[in-house]
Amino acid sequence: MAQSLFQEVAEGIYCIETGLYRPGLAAAYLIRSGEQLALIDTGPAKAVPLLLAALDALGLGPEQIAYIMPTHVHLDHAGAAGHLMAACPRAYLVIHPKGAPHLIDPSRLIAGASSVYGEDNFRALFGLPLPVPAERVISAEDGQTFELAGRSLTFIDTPGHANHHGCFLDRSTQGIFSGDTFGIAYQAFTNTQGPWLFAPTTPVAFDPDAWLLSLDKLMGYRPQAMYLTHYGRLDRPDRQVETLRRGIRALADLALREEDQPEGGREIRLRTAVRDYLLAQAQAHGVTLAESEILNLLSLDIELNAQGLEVWLKRRAKHPAA
Repeated sequence: MAQSLFQEVAEGIYCIETGLYRPGLAAAYLIRSGEQLALIDTGPAKAVPLLLAALDALGLGPEQIAYIMPTHVHLDHAGAAGHLMAACPRAYLVIHPKGAPHLIDPSRLIAGASSVYGEDNFRALFGLPLPVPAERVISAEDGQTFELAGRSLTFIDTPGHANHHGCFLDRSTQGIFSGDTFGIAYQAFTNTQGPWLFAPTTPVAFDPDAWLLSLDKLMGYRPQAMYLTHYGRLDRPDRQVETLRRGIRALADLALREEDQPEGGREIRLRTAVRDYLLAQAQAHGVTLAESEILNLLSLDIELNAQGLEVWLKRRAKHPAA
C-alpha cells in the first residue's frame, strides 16, 4: 500500500483512505494505544484490502484490533464491518443500538443502498456487506466509555444526520470522530480561509432540530479537533460550528419552500436548489476552481442531499410533527 494512502493526524491516530469514488472522499481512522487498536468507521466492503494493507504497513496485525466502531450504518461508514470482524478474531463491534440490527442482518441496508444507487452500481462501488455475529456486537449507551490499553473512547449519541448516529470522543487528544455529524469538508475546497464545511442531508433520517441539538452536545465536550470521515482532521471546531449550523438551517429551509408546491417535478427542483446552494457557498468561501469542477466534485452530494430532503418532506407530510 502506498504510504500516501494513510497519514498520522494525531498521536496514535491514522487517517486511512478507503477508496470510495475518488481519493479524499471517505476515510477510516485507526487508533493505536500500546498494542491494542480500534478502527472508527470502515468505508465500504471493498475497502477491506486497503485497511488490512495499512495495518501491515504499520507493522500491525488484525488480531490487535479490539474494537470496530462505525459512527452509523451507512455503507460508506460501516460497509466493511462484517468483513473486518471476520478478519479480526478478537474484535467487538461497537454501534448505536438502533444501528446494531442492520449490521447483524444487513439485508435492509443492501436493499436501501440498491434503491438509491442502483443494484449494479451499488455492488460495483461498495461491494456487499457481511453479517456481524450478534454475540460480538456491543450496543453502546450514550456516555459509555471503552478502554483501549489506557486510552478512553467515549460514545456520544448524536442523532440528526441519522437517528442511529454516534460519535466517539478520544480523551487523549480531546478530539471527536464525528462521522457525518460535524459535516463534510473535502480537502479540494480548503483554501486560505480554511476548510469549507457543509451538511450532508442524505437519506433517510435527516432531522435538522435533532442535529442542531447534537452539535450543541458535541461542543459541550470542548473538542480541540474533529476527525471527519469526509475528510481528515479539522482543528478548532468552535470556529466552524456556526457555519455548519447555518448550513443545516439553510438546507431545511430550502426543502420547506417545497411543502406547498406540487409533488410533480419536486425531485428536479430540489436537486437544482441544492446544486445552486452548494455552488454559491463554495464560491463564497473563495473556492477558485472552475464551476464545472466544483459541481463535478459535489455531484454525488447534490444528488444524495436532494434525495434526503425529499424523504424528509414525505415524512413530514405523514407525521406533521416530524
